[in-house]
Amino acid sequence: MGGAEERPLRADAARNRARLLDVATEVFTIRGVGVPTEEIARAAGVGTGTLFRHFPTKEALLEAVMVRRLEAIAAQTAQLSAELDSADAFFACFRLVIEQSAGKNEFSQALAAAGRDAHTALRESSQVVQAQLACLLDRAQQAGAVRQELCLPELIALMAGTGTTMEHLGADPAARERIFNVVFDGLRPAPEADG
Repeated sequence: MGGAEERPLRADAARNRARLLDVATEVFTIRGVGVPTEEIARAAGVGTGTLFRHFPTKEALLEAVMVRRLEAIAAQTAQLSAELDSADAFFACFRLVIEQSAGKNEFSQALAAAGRDAHTALRESSQVVQAQLACLLDRAQQAGAVRQELCLPELIALMAGTGTTMEHLGADPAARERIFNVVFDGLRPAPEADG
């Protein structure tokens, strides 16, 4: 057996890694990606050496935060699919993706500026979420809750546009809810005209 096999992290190392990701997610989302890694380590209650053992560069930390977000979206989407009917699961997942994607563009731009391709790093996790969205869309369309002509690439583009819109609105919950209502009304089939 060669040294290429990855050994599982010790329990304390796994806790430190998880704590660093939790703190980094919160800090980067609230304050932006310009926050120094030293502040992330300090807020997580670990030394910078510990941070750099898990994430050798700030870009590695950003990628890990983005992958973790996608994995959380995938897990929550699976739960929504299991617990809700087709229509409710579709619209709840749409909302979840938007709410969990705050700051994604800033993360991607920071990685691109460092010469890293976020799409490559996120490919596997993105494919899982896209497969779930395709399934949710199909089920919602079969239930008559979503327009039949909508396809997955259009749904993803609409989610991206809605996410950007929400970032422009900031923290105004009433305005955010109005945007969700407008988008959701547009996703539903048009009412049939009488007569």
